[in-house]
Amino acid sequence: MKATVWRLFFCQALMNATMIGQVAMGALIGHSLSGDAALATLPMAVQMTAVMAISIPASIVFSRYGRRTGFFLGAVLSILGSVTFATGLLVQDFVVYCAGAVFAGAGFGIAQHYRFAAAEAATPAYRPRAIALVMAGPVLSAIFGPEIVKHTNQLFLPYMFLGTYMVMALLPLACMVLLAGLRLPPPPPKPKVATPVGEITRRPAFVAAAVAGLVAYGTMNLAMTATPLEMMLCGFSVSASATVIQAHAVAMFAPGFVTGHLIARFGVMRIITIGAGLTAASVAVALTGQSFWHFSAGLALLGVGWNFMFVGATTLLATSYAPAERVRAQAANDFIVFGTVACTAFLSGFLHARFGWSVLNLTLLPPLVAALALLAWQRTRARRVAAA
Repeated sequence: MKATVWRLFFCQALMNATMIGQVAMGALIGHSLSGDAALATLPMAVQMTAVMAISIPASIVFSRYGRRTGFFLGAVLSILGSVTFATGLLVQDFVVYCAGAVFAGAGFGIAQHYRFAAAEAATPAYRPRAIALVMAGPVLSAIFGPEIVKHTNQLFLPYMFLGTYMVMALLPLACMVLLAGLRLPPPPPKPKVATPVGEITRRPAFVAAAVAGLVAYGTMNLAMTATPLEMMLCGFSVSASATVIQAHAVAMFAPGFVTGHLIARFGVMRIITIGAGLTAASVAVALTGQSFWHFSAGLALLGVGWNFMFVGATTLLATSYAPAERVRAQAANDFIVFGTVACTAFLSGFLHARFGWSVLNLTLLPPLVAALALLAWQRTRARRVAAA
């Protein structure tokens, strides 16, 4: 079981490296190709829309053909995304570049199910640690993704970042090698009467998990996507912004090695609440200055806050469905979460261009308050049910 979880850990690391690299350069390329600052984050918005859209088709593939086949499909789509991104740069066409975001987003969306595969492969007692460990896999991506951008962005001048996408296309190939020997539990048998998705999504535990997940990812994405643009306007180099994204990504995923232990010891609700507090602290740092260290510290706090909230939300989600309902529940959750992320990816560029860095950061606070209020309601309700 643990060997399977570790293999999923490395698969998740390889697939996330392409996304972390894209975060470091996507807005800069979007700004260059479109010529409009408000459209700079449109490729990321398209990518996250694809993550949302693939959630339901992916659930069908997983339920019919198993996890491994679905993950192979995700790797192929990711390769197509890198190749199409490179083509958009070669022909200097913003539309073609955005088309690459469709394939890349679909591949990344399928890769989000590695954490669910870990939950299914683990025993109930080990499940929080398995989820947290696989979600810690991208700590390797955080180290190598931005480094790839730094060392390959000028390989084929005058086409900035062309070499980066050519290297990024190799990472899903390595993932496919790991998948070739992977053994995962087979799809659960189809129940005679399937539980309607609407019934699953109305469960209080599902609602709390989905809201915590969408707030975690949405607030993080809103600030993260605009950071390279703000740093460019402040006079920082591509290398400097890549380093900040690198620190942010490490902060996002490195806590995964201990988050499962913390949830087991202190409870999922408390860890999600601490994560929301760290995200709010990142806003305070962002509002106090725009030096390299302000960007680095602010995004590091944002990353740890995301980890606590999102790992907690995924753990909470696993309590909201029966084994036969898992694929539909997971697809519904990712559709909701990444639909929100797609909106924040586009909203990030718009808010930054129209209202500036400070207003953009302040918009993170109301969703955090709403999520904490819902979690407090869920905790009170659970205690009443237990007492009854």
